Amino acid sequence: MATATRSRRLRLRKLEQHEIEWLITGVVICLLLWGFFALASEVMDGDTKALDTRILVALRKADDPSRPIGPAWVENVLLDLTALGGPTVLTLVVGAVAGFLALQTRYRTALVVLLTAASGELANTVMKNIFLRERPDVVPHLRDVSSTSFPSGHAMESAIIYLTLGAMLMRIAERRATKLYCIGMAVLVTLLVGISRVYLGVHYPTDVIAGWMFGFFWASICWLIARRFERETGVAAERQKVS
Repeated sequence: MATATRSRRLRLRKLEQHEIEWLITGVVICLLLWGFFALASEVMDGDTKALDTRILVALRKADDPSRPIGPAWVENVLLDLTALGGPTVLTLVVGAVAGFLALQTRYRTALVVLLTAASGELANTVMKNIFLRERPDVVPHLRDVSSTSFPSGHAMESAIIYLTLGAMLMRIAERRATKLYCIGMAVLVTLLVGISRVYLGVHYPTDVIAGWMFGFFWASICWLIARRFERETGVAAERQKVS
């Protein structure tokens, strides 16, 4: 009798934790979406242009706007870092991870990763075509660009991919320190990619902030859907089989 009562209490406790987790995630998603559209409204009204311009100008030499501040190696490092959010590297990362999962017979998990990446690319294209913000022209670009500016595709897609992979590794890891390391590295890479876009003069700061916000929002939505239907899609069974 005591064992049954204890078991019921444990189940109720897990259910409460699960509901709280869902509630917190839902609140975060709503705040991110609200913040994104609030920022987008300010950008479209031109209210952020002055601040955006000051930041871009402050990152260049006063006597030569084509040269960024800091030593020459900083530019080289950020050119390398910005590639981590580009389509070529992200495609390789997603393909490599999906291939690894497939080799581990975690086909449905691999499909979740592929669908998250593909839907993020589609969302990025839609957002850019909606807002159609021109690229910054106040300083010379240090990297060739062709698409519109808002939101930053590099910031948005790196947030979607790296945060999704970080969350996936968190669920695999057992120790809390390892979990924090996984998500911490994902956040760090995402931040560095976005910062590099501003430093190279190809995005306004608000483009990058919006990209981070929408990317985090989209990654959270995909994570929520995957968690909600993981039993139905077989993801949980795959995880148990591998472990």
